[in-house]
Amino acid sequence: SSRRDCACAFKMSAPMQAEIQRRLELLHMTIFSQSFSPCGKYLAAGNNYGEIGIFSLVAALSIEATEENQRPLFTFRAHDGPVYSLVSTSRQLISSGNGDIKAWNWNELTKKTCKEAWNRRPAFGTRLDIPEINNLALNQKDNSLLMACGDNTIQAMDLENGVFTHTLKGHKDYVHCLALRDAYKECISGSEDGTVRLWDLRSADQVQMIEVYKYEECARPQYGKWIGSLCTDSDWMVCGGGPALTLWHLRSVTPTTVYPLQGCQQQAMYYQDLILAAGDGPRISHCQINGDVKTQIPCTPPSVYSLLINEHSQEHKVLTAAGSSSSIDVFTNFGYRAFSLHFS
Repeated sequence: SSRRDCACAFKMSAPMQAEIQRRLELLHMTIFSQSFSPCGKYLAAGNNYGEIGIFSLVAALSIEATEENQRPLFTFRAHDGPVYSLVSTSRQLISSGNGDIKAWNWNELTKKTCKEAWNRRPAFGTRLDIPEINNLALNQKDNSLLMACGDNTIQAMDLENGVFTHTLKGHKDYVHCLALRDAYKECISGSEDGTVRLWDLRSADQVQMIEVYKYEECARPQYGKWIGSLCTDSDWMVCGGGPALTLWHLRSVTPTTVYPLQGCQQQAMYYQDLILAAGDGPRISHCQINGDVKTQIPCTPPSVYSLLINEHSQEHKVLTAAGSSSSIDVFTNFGYRAFSLHFS
């Protein structure tokens, strides 16, 4: 009879086991990617378990918001491995994982259904391993998608017909990040090889290469030479990673401003007359063009891997920060954390 009792106890504990398992997952969760819906009312976030959570900003920002409103409307399994990057077109959410990209229709996601609209796998040649697709950039000028890949290339795909149009080759190690220079029909890439490269998107040729780690001002050999964050504004570029976060003048290839930030910066973006940066450490740095760090705002994730501003809706314009935590911090006024969203 004792054996039967054990079996009964084991049967009863299955839901409990699932709950313990989920608690452990939440404890070890990392959120790599975020994207706002085209209407600006929803936020999608992708984590290391291949899940995408869809959050309602309208509900979370409402005066009557409860804890329930800070949890996802729903969560679904999108990829076998981590969801490394998310971008949104006017209709679809596009996600990248290990070797594949998938699309989901926003009008279905907001109704809590997750039918895959399409999926594509770039041709990675004869490799045995499947390279991750680390970063996606949407080129709205020609409706194409650029992918920073783990096989040292950048792949371009026509979103109209799903055809891979060209491959940008030159990096010697995997590509972490991409930024577009719309005015010049160029894109900039940052890689584990320590270089930032500029590419002409019409000819698919490399037009410039900057070996950031060879410049004494920004080199930090103790952190390595990899480039993990990039943003650009016409003739100016900000990049960081192993090397210190630095503002560069691209035409003269000059590092004009080096920011005295601790640790490695995984995210950098322009906002008004500031550069917002985050990475190692639970903080978001507000940097001025002249090199001053104006302020550092505390945040929940011990490391930040995704920083995003909702430009699609004035009413729900927020900054969101995510990383090595199951929580996503929401900043309504960019000077302090208003509340957090939580995977559940």
